[in-house]
Amino acid sequence: MIVEATAKEVQKETGLVLVDFYADWCGPCKILSPIIEQLSGEIDGVKFMKVNVDNERDFAIENRVSSIPTLVLYNNGAEVARRVGFAPKETLQKWINEYRND
Repeated sequence: MIVEATAKEVQKETGLVLVDFYADWCGPCKILSPIIEQLSGEIDGVKFMKVNVDNERDFAIENRVSSIPTLVLYNNGAEVARRVGFAPKETLQKWINEYRND
């Protein structure tokens, strides 16, 4: 399950967190969203969150999000990886699993 989050909610999370920076008007974001939703139900040990860049503009700027969709993996609040743009499910699954600690 993906949690719609604010900057404060993302910042207080511990462990491995994938944040999907998106906007409602973004076509590639709409294509990526169901893939991220599927992965959230298939990959254990990772918290999935999404942040609307229109609602959390300062947080997006602080995290250097200049294109969307942008996926950022955080481990205990520190960025460990980033992907920009659309990618197929298998590619994202492999990418996320590279950073899991179990």
